[in-house]
Amino acid sequence: MPESLEPTRREQIMSTAQKMMRSNGYQGTSMRDIAAALQIEAASLYNHISSKEEILRSTCFGMADKFITGINEVNDIYFNAEEKLAMAVRNHIKVLTENLNASFVFIHEWRNLAEESRKEFVSLRDEYENQFRKILETGEEEGLFNEVNNKFAVLTILSSLNWVVEWYRPDGEMNPQQIAEKLNEFILTGLKK
Repeated sequence: MPESLEPTRREQIMSTAQKMMRSNGYQGTSMRDIAAALQIEAASLYNHISSKEEILRSTCFGMADKFITGINEVNDIYFNAEEKLAMAVRNHIKVLTENLNASFVFIHEWRNLAEESRKEFVSLRDEYENQFRKILETGEEEGLFNEVNNKFAVLTILSSLNWVVEWYRPDGEMNPQQIAEKLNEFILTGLKK
């Protein structure tokens, strides 16, 4: 018998919560609001999710895992830095555009994580930025990229990529692949010799 493609109740809760947090913010979304949107009793939510914090943590760390997996894949291959950067940009945009609501929560609401979770999250973010810096450093060593302040360059690149969440529409003029190509071209104009 084929497996059901129906989302589980937990997936429904996560999806609804992420959509509401995108619209109303983390602080502006309550478990009662989520339950009402799902047309279930608030008490029923707790059979699947322990708290609003769990929703935020699961969203932020689930997204972080996808980004880390993508950048590790890039740095594990033997392409030159320009090819690695193109792949890193592609992977980043792919993760962002797969679930815009989760991406928005990941980018804008992580500061609402409990202190220990927030520290852990910042550590993962720093690891991700360091992996991007490695690509730029490799490009400099290979003579492909200008010497730049890599920390500033990476923050500028990631800000540009993350801004896609604010304007990308699945039915828009460009698909994620085209967006990644355009952004990569633009980034390379500032890096290439």
